[in-house]
Amino acid sequence: MKYLLFFFCVFSLGICAAQDPSVTREENAIPEVVDSLYREDQFYVGLAFNLIINDPPSFSQNGFSGGLNAGFIRDIPINKRRNVAIGVGLGLSTNTFNSNLFIGELENEQTVFQILDENQIDFQSNRFNTNLVELPIQLRWRTSTFTSTNFWRIYSGVKLGYIYHFKSTFKQDGVLLRQTDVPELNKLRYVATLTIGNGSFNAFVHYNLNTLFDDTAFTTDGERVGLQPIKFGIEFYLL
Repeated sequence: MKYLLFFFCVFSLGICAAQDPSVTREENAIPEVVDSLYREDQFYVGLAFNLIINDPPSFSQNGFSGGLNAGFIRDIPINKRRNVAIGVGLGLSTNTFNSNLFIGELENEQTVFQILDENQIDFQSNRFNTNLVELPIQLRWRTSTFTSTNFWRIYSGVKLGYIYHFKSTFKQDGVLLRQTDVPELNKLRYVATLTIGNGSFNAFVHYNLNTLFDDTAFTTDGERVGLQPIKFGIEFYLL
């Protein structure tokens, strides 16, 4: 009888332990995994408004001049907390500039830069486009942690770019002129960059350190063409 009572007590304790919620939670809980080697902001997409400085006195922009850039940046943390990093990447950019600067070509293949007087010449549109491959290099500071995805960031650096395609387009009633070969074009671009933001919203400015056209480019009025773009916009980063 004593042995039977002993086995009954042991069996009852086993049932109570099996029904203990704390024991069940510990056995069934999914362990939280913290990525101590996380990286931030590896893919980016940006929308920009293009302005131009260092231009001829009679030059003016008209309509909306916009840009789109996207790419991948390898995030390389350089401190233990991983909130300071170097970013090196590769991207593409396309830009449109609407203005009164006509870019054409004479029969001897000499480039023509002419400022259009809208009071004398009626045209539908006049613009030029640039498509670039870019190499962004950034010094990155942020308030991120292993578990936080909403943080402040300040990214500064440079972009080295190359214009692999250029096209100017002039439209008038019954007339469409295009020019793609411009020897005076500075295809190699040097751009200073700054991005500041929090979470998904980030503002940026890209300042071209060199002009679009070299020192041999002059308008028909003898004015140096130059043209130095500044881009303002918003940028979105993804892991």
